Amino acid sequence: MSFRDLLGKELLFFDGGMGTMLQAAGLAPGEIPEYWNMEHPEAVCDIHYQYYMAGANIVETNTFGANSVKMPQDKYTSHDVMVKAVGLAKEAAEKCKKETGRDKLFVAASMGPTGKLMQPMGDLTFDAAYEGFKELAIAAEEAGADLALIETMTDLYEIKAAILGVKENTNLPVVVSAMLDEGGKLLTGADIKALCATLEGLRVDAVGINCGFGPKQIARFIPEYLSLTSLPMMVNPNAGMPKTDDNGDSYYDMTPEDFAAALAPFAGKGVFMLGGCCGTNPNHIHALVQAAKDMTPPPVEKKHKTVVASYSHAVEIGRDFAIIGEKINPTGNKVFKEALLNNDMGAVVKLALDQQRAGAHIIDVNAGLPEIDEVSMLTQLMREIQAVVDSPLMLDTASPEAMEKAVRYYNGKPFINSVSGKQDSMDRMLPIAAKYGGVLIALTLDEKGIPKTPEERVAIALKIVEEAAKYGIEKHDIVVDPLTLTVSADKEAPMTTLETIWQLRQHGIKTSIGVSNVSFGLPGREKLTSTFLAMALSAGLRAAIMNPFSDEMMYVYHSYMALAGKDENCRKYIKVFEAHQQTGETAKKESKYSLKEAIINGLKKEAREASEVLGKDSEPLAIINEHVIPALDVVGKRYEDGTIYLPQLLMSAEASQEAFAVVKGLIEKSGNAGNISKGKVVLATVKGDVHDIGKNIVRVLLENYGYDVIDLGKDVPAELIVETAKKEGARLVGLSALMTTTLPSMAETIRQLKDEKVDCKIAVGGAVLNETYADTIGADCYCKDAMATVKYAEQLFGH
Repeated sequence: MSFRDLLGKELLFFDGGMGTMLQAAGLAPGEIPEYWNMEHPEAVCDIHYQYYMAGANIVETNTFGANSVKMPQDKYTSHDVMVKAVGLAKEAAEKCKKETGRDKLFVAASMGPTGKLMQPMGDLTFDAAYEGFKELAIAAEEAGADLALIETMTDLYEIKAAILGVKENTNLPVVVSAMLDEGGKLLTGADIKALCATLEGLRVDAVGINCGFGPKQIARFIPEYLSLTSLPMMVNPNAGMPKTDDNGDSYYDMTPEDFAAALAPFAGKGVFMLGGCCGTNPNHIHALVQAAKDMTPPPVEKKHKTVVASYSHAVEIGRDFAIIGEKINPTGNKVFKEALLNNDMGAVVKLALDQQRAGAHIIDVNAGLPEIDEVSMLTQLMREIQAVVDSPLMLDTASPEAMEKAVRYYNGKPFINSVSGKQDSMDRMLPIAAKYGGVLIALTLDEKGIPKTPEERVAIALKIVEEAAKYGIEKHDIVVDPLTLTVSADKEAPMTTLETIWQLRQHGIKTSIGVSNVSFGLPGREKLTSTFLAMALSAGLRAAIMNPFSDEMMYVYHSYMALAGKDENCRKYIKVFEAHQQTGETAKKESKYSLKEAIINGLKKEAREASEVLGKDSEPLAIINEHVIPALDVVGKRYEDGTIYLPQLLMSAEASQEAFAVVKGLIEKSGNAGNISKGKVVLATVKGDVHDIGKNIVRVLLENYGYDVIDLGKDVPAELIVETAKKEGARLVGLSALMTTTLPSMAETIRQLKDEKVDCKIAVGGAVLNETYADTIGADCYCKDAMATVKYAEQLFGH
């Protein structure tokens, strides 16, 4: 039987850690583990064989870091490494089958993260990441792998590039496993709901979680996964948390028996694949198989949730009413039209941000102008907005070409607006939605136009649902727009729309409308439109494209939420009412941003302009101390609180760089060569480790807080770190490691710094570290994230 045949039907077991097993076999600090496939094939094959013999159904190839974006290509190519690695795993499987008679043995082509930040946070493009995963996938299928395992992922956008790289170029089943932080989020901010929604939209075969924590720590995330996903789940935790023995060597603290006892119960909760990650070995897997082999997980249940997502969070249509901000649309909007024609992305981003602040849950993005190239402009608008605003977006175009490009590069699970009942529209739009995932807006019109009766509109909606099912698109991923026509042209039009909403509700179909259409050409439009919205809500409307700046509209929304029992103790309604009493407005209107506000919101153009205005009357250093640093402190606090995420943190850092550039120019212009640096910091990813995402984030933040950072890069020998710290007189050295196999390099670097009596403090961080381990290897501070490093630097340098 194939892997797909068994998936979600019976309990399967993955293997355990590869890095620790290679170390035990002689892998030296600084060696590239993937090279062992070529240079020590017998050792790698034997590790796979041990795992199969321990009871594993699935072994992972020794290719976690083989992506060409990460692994040097001068000695071996990624393609050749993957082909060899798959061959070694298959050889081990055949040996196990001959000796035991077991079948149901599979080879998973392991594909880890590239170790780089994706644009706009970093310099890795989506297409470059895609090509790296594509190369691995083609090689894996060529060599006979049974599935692709995209594992230990920390960025939703990179996950999407990896999935497309596999699915567009092979027929391999795809399992995606993420590594979460203590708050249950990816490094770049995606929560579990956004992750599950996006992966299901992209039609992966299974989802999971691995690394970062042991079974006991991971356990708290499992119920949320299982409540959200309709896919089989895998869980591969570490053998507890890393520690150091008396010799300075790292180890994990869970025995095989403890590991099995903690992990096996997950099968009873609904997890269909269990295995291990860092620190686990064949003994752990054998104990796990013995403890769980007779368990049968309960069947996977379809959740039927209508969910759109950004890179950070999801909005569920139907659970609550969703406001879709209508302002990023050039139709009838001269100011926005001019912004598009002038390529003024700052104005577009500001308008999206203002709508989010005013209460929009989703932002509609429309670039339909005859004078511009909509295919490229829609994607550009989307990217610029997603760099700053964390709301999910509705991609609004009638052009299949513009839609496909925008959906491909969208980070999350988008709203796709729209498909109609015209056969040509369905033929062109449905495949796009099926391939990339998303929630479709379906318009109740066909080749004959917009029907007059509710029954005819419902019939078109049902036709679209039926046609979509042929592409594997389920009903819950379709929201119908029954179309709203102006009452001044047809007095029956509003009631026809309302009746259609009610009838579609009886079919279990959710609806959304463009509310403002009803009042075109009439005076007092807000009054009429808001009344129509209230009527539509009572008929069962679940979302609307509307103006979040309208006091009348927002009052209807908050009143509805209170009356429908969706606003606990009417708190939000009271808050809005009190704000109106004090300011005379309910919604935050389009605004001008101060320097502090521009930095907090990541608006680069506004930050520069505000700095230039301040520079006319303020001392340069006063701009830094009174505006920039306080803004960064606010951003840092919000990041620590989990109210903003890494992309917003880094965009705020970029905005502050605009202010720094203005300040430096003012200092140079005055002839004052004053130094605004707070001190020197040396950063490095230790020898043998090629992951530098965390370090790069730390560098950006330290620089924006005014520190002079000497970044030595990745895979840095201890001797170079010591030499640089001495030469530069750095008071702080920051060391990063992501891989278990490079923890000894970190310990060695700290030992050399202390032996050489370098006058500095040492801060360490990385996914495989914790405070206890940091203490045992002699670090002065364990920093769980970039903001913790900034805080330590501020204390150390006395700021």
